[in-house]
Amino acid sequence: MIYFIADAHLGSRIVSNPRKHEMRLVNWLDKVKLDAEKIFMLGDMFDFWFEYKTVVPKGYVRFLGKLAELTDNGIEIHFFTGNHDIWTFGYLENEIGLKVHRKPETFNLKGKKFYMAHGDGLFTDEKGFGIIRKIFHSPTCQKLFRLIPPQIGQNFGYSWSESNRRKIMHLDNRFQGENKEPLVGFAKKYVENHDIDFMIFGHRHIELDLELKNKSRVIILGDFVQLFSYGVFDGENFRLETNGNIEE
Repeated sequence: MIYFIADAHLGSRIVSNPRKHEMRLVNWLDKVKLDAEKIFMLGDMFDFWFEYKTVVPKGYVRFLGKLAELTDNGIEIHFFTGNHDIWTFGYLENEIGLKVHRKPETFNLKGKKFYMAHGDGLFTDEKGFGIIRKIFHSPTCQKLFRLIPPQIGQNFGYSWSESNRRKIMHLDNRFQGENKEPLVGFAKKYVENHDIDFMIFGHRHIELDLELKNKSRVIILGDFVQLFSYGVFDGENFRLETNGNIEE
């Protein structure tokens, strides 16, 4: 089996019980490791992640330890950076064994072509967010941020993320329809010139499995904060499932 998950936002200050939240994800990994060949994490697994040369964010030891256990046992885990956890500079790769992707990628999985991305930066109408995204991805800005003491830098990051999430929570987080969902619009244009079976995204925090005119499918994975949803591909069929039967 191949599994897909996104938007766990570990460490989020809007989560009432962070340990319970983390353990639910760890227990999910314990479940899927029984038959997982590959696991794709499509961004924002952490609510904020910034690595200094000798310092990484406090916490997540159970989650990181479980990931290391799985990679040590030969399960391939791909980690796509999102707009909240861009700033990994080697720790997740070298210490945990993840394969980190910083841009959209296409994979051939069991004879099917999968285009995968977190989803941020693909919109054509996100001008304000586009400016922020350029700042976040700028090597110069990243070097300047490292000059801030970790305690101050981490507190700023989590505060920014909390403010951002609370603003988004006031928006309508339901499917807006094919013509109003930017990721669907992007997928429709992309498959016009590319032979792709599945377009897989996170970012939007909605569950969506939509077949396009050419039989390609666009998938939005939901999240692991409120929906606790994820994707599964068995070589023939792709389906969205919910982590409702796993004890925290």
